[in-house]
Amino acid sequence: MLIEPHEPHPVAARRLDSSASVVFVCEHAGNLLPRRCGDLGVSPQDMVRHIAWDVGAFRVAELLAERFGAPLIWQRYSRLVIDCNRNLGAPSLIPELSEATPIPGNVGLAQTERLDRISEVWQPFQDEVAALLRRRTERGLSTLLVAMHSFTPVYLGRARPWHVGFLPGAIDWPSRALHDVLAADRALTIALDEPYRIDEHDQTIPAHGDARRIPSTLVEIRHDLIADEDGCLAWSQRLGDAIETVLETALAVAPAS
Repeated sequence: MLIEPHEPHPVAARRLDSSASVVFVCEHAGNLLPRRCGDLGVSPQDMVRHIAWDVGAFRVAELLAERFGAPLIWQRYSRLVIDCNRNLGAPSLIPELSEATPIPGNVGLAQTERLDRISEVWQPFQDEVAALLRRRTERGLSTLLVAMHSFTPVYLGRARPWHVGFLPGAIDWPSRALHDVLAADRALTIALDEPYRIDEHDQTIPAHGDARRIPSTLVEIRHDLIADEDGCLAWSQRLGDAIETVLETALAVAPAS
């Protein structure tokens, strides 16, 4: 057992019965560590950095979900325990190194400990997202799946100048449409496939979006822009307006049933 009875459940959700046309997920919402993990050999200062969670991403997702009255599913434990946006074959599923920071508590992990992290943290999150999307399909609801993330302004010494990046899956129109709406503001630097590309090690978009033919996008906001409440409010407003525009356009061009 990894998670003790008195500790928070890894997965939390709101408005699962909503009929809104958008679903939000936040895989790296929290930076909690189960007691049985100790501190993983990571300092308190590092546990509030981007290596441990996606700074500000949950608050933006929360505000957006409230605006649209939409479902929101998030995961409370640190991505250093296990990364819920990596598939089971990914080398970084349980990272031994994050950016340039060693994670000693993940080195030489026993197979039983690895399986506990998968079964008690990773799998419940996947199951919750899969169950929600399955129910929505059965109800005949249209869905735009939005995975909310944030990224560090500098990674391994390289500056990342973008305000927001949209990472498309196999169905790329949501990312391209959201990019185009926000890029109309010339004061913003908006990117596609930055600060990285979705690849064979990613989980949410390939497994929950592409595999179900659900339009989806992974949103990456530079985390210095959403490090406080004012930033989260401002960027949730910008993103919310863009999502609203894209959803209205998609409905307008959808064929009549």
